[in-house]
Amino acid sequence: MSLDARIRELGNRHRQLDETIRQEMIHPSVDSLQLRSLKQRKLRLKEEISSLETRTG
Repeated sequence: MSLDARIRELGNRHRQLDETIRQEMIHPSVDSLQLRSLKQRKLRLKEEISSLETRTG
């Protein structure tokens, strides 16, 4: 898989997590531990994307 394709894939996963987080926050009984875990995964994806982007450009 090329670096650009990997970045796109990670970007898609990042956007999906963002939407999942938004949906979770709508619920009146938000599971704060699950929400924290989702946000941490999203941050790790963002960091990986940034790292790959610096390698390509």
